[in-house]
Amino acid sequence: MSLLVVGLSHRSAPVSVLERASLNAGAQLKLLQDTVAAEPAAEAAVLATCNRIELYADVDKFHAGVAELSTLLAQHSGVGLEELTPYLYVHYEDRAVHHLFSVACGLDSMVVGEGQILGQIKDSLARAQDLHTAGRLLNDLFQQALRVGKRAHSETGIDRAGQSLVTFGLEQLSAGADVQRWARGKRALVIGAGSMSSLAAATLARAGVAEIVVANRTFERAERLARILSEGDDTDVLARAVPMDSVPGELTRADVAVSCTGATGLVLTADAVVASVQGRTGAPALEDAAGADTAVRETAVRETAVREAGEAPLPGAGSAADENCPLDLSSVSSVPSGFSVMGEAAVAGMDAATLEQHGAWAAGGTAVDRTREPGRSGPETDPELIGALAATATRVGRIPERRRPEPVVEVPRPEPVLFLLDLAMPRDVDAAVHRLAGVRLVDIESLADASADAPMAADVDMVRRIVADEVTAFGAAQRAAHITPTVVALRSMAADVVAGEIARLEGRLPGLDDKHRAEITQTVKRVVDKLLHAPTVRVKQLAAEPGGAGYADALRTLFDLDQETVASVSRAGNSTTEKNRGPA
Repeated sequence: MSLLVVGLSHRSAPVSVLERASLNAGAQLKLLQDTVAAEPAAEAAVLATCNRIELYADVDKFHAGVAELSTLLAQHSGVGLEELTPYLYVHYEDRAVHHLFSVACGLDSMVVGEGQILGQIKDSLARAQDLHTAGRLLNDLFQQALRVGKRAHSETGIDRAGQSLVTFGLEQLSAGADVQRWARGKRALVIGAGSMSSLAAATLARAGVAEIVVANRTFERAERLARILSEGDDTDVLARAVPMDSVPGELTRADVAVSCTGATGLVLTADAVVASVQGRTGAPALEDAAGADTAVRETAVRETAVREAGEAPLPGAGSAADENCPLDLSSVSSVPSGFSVMGEAAVAGMDAATLEQHGAWAAGGTAVDRTREPGRSGPETDPELIGALAATATRVGRIPERRRPEPVVEVPRPEPVLFLLDLAMPRDVDAAVHRLAGVRLVDIESLADASADAPMAADVDMVRRIVADEVTAFGAAQRAAHITPTVVALRSMAADVVAGEIARLEGRLPGLDDKHRAEITQTVKRVVDKLLHAPTVRVKQLAAEPGGAGYADALRTLFDLDQETVASVSRAGNSTTEKNRGPA
């Protein structure tokens, strides 16, 4: 059997796909059951977080396993297989181990180094153990992943490389300001009472908010979280619980709201946010075309500029509008109507020096007469540059415009009166809220964009070395464990041979006293043990090396061991291991 993982994450798929493919608790349980019921898989575990969905399995066939696991993910996520497939990644054997260990250390997280993933891995293992879908391989794998993650956090400064998603989200909400200074005295609304919401509430409490209101569908869980916050020794925050139907009213009072629920639909619609802002300020939260639709507006400006450039007459080279422009287009003024002089024809035949001067002028620099530089005799010295510029002009349809584009006037957004942090997948807050004036929304998608440029700490390299070493050690241990049932079966067979020979000796020497019988028995056992010691120790060493799996087969063949006997030893070992094993 071999380890296989098929999944998708924020690194392989857009947030919109992750959002649709998210699995609730019931879907995860059904996926586990269906996976172990499938022919290629013997064990299964699901790791589902806000930015990843991964299915781990112990399979006996690689290609059949990939096909089966991909199909199951598509079926249970509700996203069609054809649509899902381009975003799936596959890891096998040591690469699968390396991937999970990297995930456990926070190297694959949206915020590098965050430690919350360890709790999610622990929950994933516990879920698989409860359903009895985790056998020896996945138990060993996930237990070791937890140990590797803890080792990375204790032996390196990976914690300095990143923070939890909550902390990072609050930093984005505060727009780079000190979170504690920004949060001090604010009123917070936390929607949801799960692990992420609880972490958000605790983080806000430590940051110094004046009040936290917890809303949850199960009111008792909201009450429990509010009580924990109120009784905490490290904060003096006022916390209270409210039912979910109180959210609209509480949102009117709140300065910041964090939402992370398991809801399949929106918890906060754009209309609800508009109403809450209007209820708080008395003024409507209109769409902020100046701030939120920047990308759309800039696209329109660019399209208008290009269109006007193609339609407007080009002034002469010496006109006031193009003062100091080094490029004389009078030679191409006879181009037939309808053909843009910004195209390839304007580049053809021009030397590189002239083109270079024009580029510097168009970019706002000072045109320099490069034709007088030593060694520059003409266009024949720069054929590659001219060809490259011509190819660029062909591709984009124009060369840099002779007219300087009009500057885009940026209209500043009004200061937000409501800050929203959406950590749910699928999203809790309508994405249209991004376009509302007076509201700042940070969600998983914007966090992914912001974290893409986050600096990496030097400690990340140390963690990568830890992961590499642990992968090697885990592989060696698994390969050695693979041959253990064969070695146990061999020693069991040897013990049976010794017992049979002693019984035969007693039949031939019935008058043998107990003292001599015991001495003879011990001597025969020592002989057998010494004969088997070196081969069994050496075969374990060889089996632990890459490619050593074949030594178990060789041992069975050489000693004519019964395959069923070996299998029964392996099953007994699995049963004992699972009985005595629990989450780390």
